[in-house]
Amino acid sequence: MYSINGTSYYIAPEVLDGRYTKAVDMWSIGVIMYLMLSGRPPFNGADSEAVLLAVKIGHYDFSGDEWSAISESGKELISRLMMKNPDFRMTAEEALNHPWIQ
Repeated sequence: MYSINGTSYYIAPEVLDGRYTKAVDMWSIGVIMYLMLSGRPPFNGADSEAVLLAVKIGHYDFSGDEWSAISESGKELISRLMMKNPDFRMTAEEALNHPWIQ
């Protein structure tokens, strides 16, 4: 797991550094969940390079009217899936047992 592959909107920050584990899949699930609940990606930019820079920085938020109807539990799940440090990122088993999923 050393090659940089993936779609810029869904790629985990550590992929950009060229060393990663299967935790990148949990990041991508968090991005998909964010997109499905808000209708917009957590990281954006004028082109792929700008999106990748935003991903590398790793800052996203839950601002905007679309988030007012989303439960704190849903936002917490996304936050735990999209932890920038993969050592602290939620595992698949933890995500499946999260109250929002249950």
